[in-house]
Amino acid sequence: MESVVRKGSRGTLVSRLAAVVCPLLAWLGCMAVPAAVMTASATMMPSVAVAQEEDAGASEAEGESMLVFFYNALGIRYTIVFLAISFAFVAIMVMIFMQLRRTVMIPPGLAEAFEAHCNAKEYQQAFELVKADDSYLGHQLAAGMGKLQSGYAAAIESMQDAAADDTMKLEHKVSYVALIGALAPMFGLLGTVDGMVASFMQIARATTAPKPKDLAMGISMALITTLVGLWLAIPAIGFFAMFKNWLQRLTADADAEAMRLMSRFQAAGKK
Repeated sequence: MESVVRKGSRGTLVSRLAAVVCPLLAWLGCMAVPAAVMTASATMMPSVAVAQEEDAGASEAEGESMLVFFYNALGIRYTIVFLAISFAFVAIMVMIFMQLRRTVMIPPGLAEAFEAHCNAKEYQQAFELVKADDSYLGHQLAAGMGKLQSGYAAAIESMQDAAADDTMKLEHKVSYVALIGALAPMFGLLGTVDGMVASFMQIARATTAPKPKDLAMGISMALITTLVGLWLAIPAIGFFAMFKNWLQRLTADADAEAMRLMSRFQAAGKK
């Protein structure tokens, strides 16, 4: 009987202990799960915040137009400089295209009218015709006709002087294209150095590692100024070579035409 009583009391004690421990374990488990969740959330929050910032920056960059990006990268100084060079380049190009044409330098009707007056021995009318004409050929013929009284050699020399003067004026205009082709990359190189100096100043002044965004402005200036300078320089150099060839060919044709028209006075002597 005594053994049975002891077994019963032990069973009762175990049951009581189980009744107390099980709720305690359950409570601890319920408290541990939220703590684990909170710890994981706290661990993930910085990465989530960084991802949100990157997404915001990416969306902001996507919303920015290329023109605005170029303006922000160049700054007001280089924007004004490159706009001035661009406007000057376009103006010079239009002016040269208007003057370096065969119909402008060697008017087709001028030679025919001059020959017609000379065949009719209307030399005064021929002189007035070429004197009123403002073309390359007209200047040569007017200079030659004005010196015919001093002899044919003096007339040819005067024509050569007039041709050299007009050629020099045209070469000066063409040389401005070469000047733009040389200045544009120089300003681009200046912007490159300026942008790199700005980026290194950010690194030198920062007490901690600078953000990429702080360095991006200087690097953008360095790259965009170089890019815009090359955009202006490459076509300028190409057009300069083309204009130079055009000028040489047109002046050679005009000189040959002027010599042909004046050759009829070769044996005229002094008038």
